[in-house]
Amino acid sequence: MPIYIWKGIGSKGDKRKGEVEAPDQAAALAHVKRLRIKDPVIKEKPKDLLENIAFFQPKVTGKDIVIFTRQLSTMIDAGLPLVQGLDILSKQQENSTFKKVLTTIRSDVETGLTFADAMRKHPKVFDNLFANMIEAGETGGILDTILGRLAAFMEKSMALKKKIKGAMTYPAICLAIAGLILVVILVFVIPVFEEMFATFGSALPIPTQIVVNMSNQFKANFLWIGMAIFAVVYAYKKFYNSEKGRIVMDTLFLKMPVIGTLIRKVAVSKFSRTLSTMLQSGVPILDALQVVARTSGNKVIEAAVFNVADSIAEGRPIAEPLEESGVFPNMVVQMINVGESVGALDTMLSKIADFYDGEVDQAVENITAMIEPFMMVFLGGMIGGLVIAMYLPIFSMAAAV
Repeated sequence: MPIYIWKGIGSKGDKRKGEVEAPDQAAALAHVKRLRIKDPVIKEKPKDLLENIAFFQPKVTGKDIVIFTRQLSTMIDAGLPLVQGLDILSKQQENSTFKKVLTTIRSDVETGLTFADAMRKHPKVFDNLFANMIEAGETGGILDTILGRLAAFMEKSMALKKKIKGAMTYPAICLAIAGLILVVILVFVIPVFEEMFATFGSALPIPTQIVVNMSNQFKANFLWIGMAIFAVVYAYKKFYNSEKGRIVMDTLFLKMPVIGTLIRKVAVSKFSRTLSTMLQSGVPILDALQVVARTSGNKVIEAAVFNVADSIAEGRPIAEPLEESGVFPNMVVQMINVGESVGALDTMLSKIADFYDGEVDQAVENITAMIEPFMMVFLGGMIGGLVIAMYLPIFSMAAAV
C-alpha cells in the first residue's frame, strides 16, 4: 500500500506531521481526521528511485532479526495478537528492506497464511531453520517460547561467528599491509636506488640485482599481474561454487593441520546447538536433521548429516551413523549415545554445544597466539630483506674505500 505524508494543526494548536499507510488518499484523510488534526494537508510520499534496485537497498542483518524476534516474543507473551505485533514492529522498523518484508508477512498472515509459510516466501531473510521452528511453535501453541529460543540461538551463533572473524581479521590486515608496502617499495623506492647504482659503474650484488629485476618486471607487467590475480581468484570461486569443487575444498579444509581442527570444532558446536534447539522446540528429528545438514556450511559434514538422517529413517539409533561418518569426535558420539539412551538427547546436545563453544574459544586464542609471531617474522623478513639488498652495494663501496 502507498504511504501518505500529512501535516496539520493539533487539538492544542501545535503543528503536527506524520506518515500513514493507506489504500488511497481518502482512507489516509479519514485516519488523520480521527487523530483530530485540523486543516490537514496530505500527499503521497515520493518513491525512492533506487527502491527497486537490490544493490542500493540496506541488507537485513542478524542483529535486525534477533531484535525483531525478541520484541515479537515479548509482545505475544503479553497477549498481543500476532498480526498486531507484526504491524507495530513493521512500522517502527528503520531498515527499509526489513520493513517491506515484515509488511508483506503481516499482509499474508492477515489473508490466512500461517506465520511460517509467510516467512518461507522470504528465504534470504528467514532461513529454513527459522521457518521450521516457527511452524513447530504455531502447531504446539508455544510461539512466544520458540521465538525466545530462536533469539537465544541466533545470539550464540552470531557470537561464534564473530570470534572466527576476529581471529581471521588480524592476519588478513597484516597480509594486506605487507602487500601494500611491497608494491610501494617495488614501484617507488627501488627505482630511485637503481638510478643511484647506475652511477657506480660496477656489477651489483646478486640479491640487489634480483630485487631490481623484480621491480622492473613488476612495473612492466603490472596490468598482467593484476589480471592474473583476478583470474586465479575468479577460477577459485567458480570451482568452489561447483558441487565437486566444494566437496574437494571442504575436504581439504578439514584436513589442514590447525584450521581443520577449528573448522571441525565449529561444525560440531553448530550441529549440536541447532539440533538441540530444534528438538527442544518440537521439530521432528528427521526434519531437524535435514535443516541442520543444509546449514552446516561444509559439504563433507552436510553429507554426513544426510547419511545420519537416512539411517535414522531405517530405524537405526543416531549414534551409529555419526560414528561411521568419521567426521564427529568419539566423545561427541558417546555423549549423544548416552543422551539418546536416557531420552534426553536435546539436553545432551546442548551440553556438547556449550563444551565446544569453549573449545572454539581456546582454538581461536591458540591460532591468534601462533599467527602473531609468524606475521612479525614474515613482515620483518620481507621488508628487512629488501632494505639489506638495497644497501649491499653501499656497504661494498664503503669496504672498498
